[in-house]
Amino acid sequence: MVTTTVDATGVGVNNPTLDLQGNTRTDSQTYAQVMWRLIPFLFLCYVCSYMDRVNVGFAKLQMMSDLNLSEAVYGLGAGMFFVGYLLFEIPSNLIMQKVGARLWIARIMVTWGVISGAMMFVTTPTSFYIMRFILGVAEAGFIPAILLYLTYWFPGSRRGKVTALFMTGIPMSGVIGGPVSGWILHAMSGSHGLAGWQWLFVLEGIPTVILGVMAYFFLDDKIADAKWLSPGQRKMLEKNLTADQQGKALHSLRDGFTNPKVWLLSFIYLFFTMGLYGVSFWLPTIVKASGVADPLNIGLLTAIPYAAATVAMIVVGRSSDKRGERRWHLALAGFVGALGLLFSVMYAQNTVIAMVALTFATMGIMSTISQFWVLPPTILGGAAAATGIALANSIGSVSGLISPYLLGWVKTVTASTNNGVLVLAASLVIGGLLVFTIPAKLVNR
Repeated sequence: MVTTTVDATGVGVNNPTLDLQGNTRTDSQTYAQVMWRLIPFLFLCYVCSYMDRVNVGFAKLQMMSDLNLSEAVYGLGAGMFFVGYLLFEIPSNLIMQKVGARLWIARIMVTWGVISGAMMFVTTPTSFYIMRFILGVAEAGFIPAILLYLTYWFPGSRRGKVTALFMTGIPMSGVIGGPVSGWILHAMSGSHGLAGWQWLFVLEGIPTVILGVMAYFFLDDKIADAKWLSPGQRKMLEKNLTADQQGKALHSLRDGFTNPKVWLLSFIYLFFTMGLYGVSFWLPTIVKASGVADPLNIGLLTAIPYAAATVAMIVVGRSSDKRGERRWHLALAGFVGALGLLFSVMYAQNTVIAMVALTFATMGIMSTISQFWVLPPTILGGAAAATGIALANSIGSVSGLISPYLLGWVKTVTASTNNGVLVLAASLVIGGLLVFTIPAKLVNR
């Protein structure tokens, strides 16, 4: 909003008013325009990304018996995704810097959508491992590419809310994907000679390919290419980003690989994602173990924790930006997630209490993921941001191999996932404590 006063000569003068963060309303309106242009589309892409990554948790409900797979084989196969993901993460982000965001994001999405659909052809443990590995290679770089892309548009003081809105794609993939996956397994089983889990992979891979093609035409590589903004708006955005880069000591490609702060952040993320992937891959199984049998009902119930987590992520992100405080918002979310997992184990045989506990666990765990990604860009700039963000995500992805295999192995040995879930809870506590080893002055705004 702009107010107009009259100076001594009688000429009207535009006076932009200030919002609570000291920005002009004109600036805030421009950032709102950018957010509404980019975030809804990127959010849809992330929903597809996460659905295609973790829908194997629903496919497991049928494919294990169809293909005679053990729990340990499933756990290793689910984790093989992250081997390919880890190996190609950093090269993928560096390529994006050279060829541009829209081309590379489009390439990533189309290839992983096709490969996700091809999961329908899995018949043996070996083919399961190979396809999950190739899927990880195809999707490598997508998340760090988007997170890096957001730094091209938004300064650090605005990234808490924006990152949280984008990251709500994780829980919303559960809200949408849970019931949809349950319905596909329930309704499509045996249709045209295909099992329900085969239809699951095919039908959930198609939207990803479509959005990948759209990304090439919809996204702009940089602010200067955004014809939907006025020249004045583009200048203001670029000026704010330039100012935001000042004071960041880490800019070189080498900094992103070798600086101790980057490695500390990476291991903090590893501990948080242990909880994330444990819940993502095993929530349907945990719900089933509490006494729910029908795949459709399992899908509907798994949507509840993810819906609550979506709200929690937005609330925590706004609070973090408003207060300019990052560490406590991140650590407390991890502690809440750990308590939720603990109570879900203590009351595993009571569906209602277990679901309430899992809901709080998911709210806390999802909030740690969105809040964590506000931290790296506060200390990284330039090439260091490209490599550092990719490195942190790569190391965090190791948990995608460890946590599902750990739970699968524990269940095979003990016939229960309880001890494995307790290990995931402990990892969240460790991650929360490590947050406080980062000086507040580096990350708070």
